[in-house]
Amino acid sequence: MITTPTMPRALPAEYRQRLMRVAREVSFPQGARLFEEGGKADRFWIIRTGTVELDMHVPGRRAAVIEVLRHNELVGWSWLFTPHVWHLGAEATTPVPAYEFDATAVRAMCQDDPALGHALTQWAGDVLAHRLRAARTRLLDLYAPYGAGSHV
Repeated sequence: MITTPTMPRALPAEYRQRLMRVAREVSFPQGARLFEEGGKADRFWIIRTGTVELDMHVPGRRAAVIEVLRHNELVGWSWLFTPHVWHLGAEATTPVPAYEFDATAVRAMCQDDPALGHALTQWAGDVLAHRLRAARTRLLDLYAPYGAGSHV
């Protein structure tokens, strides 16, 4: 996988293989909500195929789509950081087969193996930083008077 400054790096292969040992295959139909902003973050997913939109509640308006996730992307990072509450919402915009991971089990794996915990935290942190940049850009595009690319 090629990475750029705006794209999170992949989890190293050794840790991906260990993580996949606790994966469960699931499927979401088009239109299914994976989670809601403010809900309990007790699992996460890796998309096999399809698309998932991350959205943010905006008072008095429709939810703002922050980012569209696709094949091999992580859906959900809030499970790793207390208070384990979703910061965004997520909806399948196509049928989505995915690998699902129980957050409690994965956190226990991280506790037992600090190197795995460090790698997962670094990976999720990279994804989080990418999503924060995407959210900022998207919200500026939607709500700033001149858009994200304009300077006054």
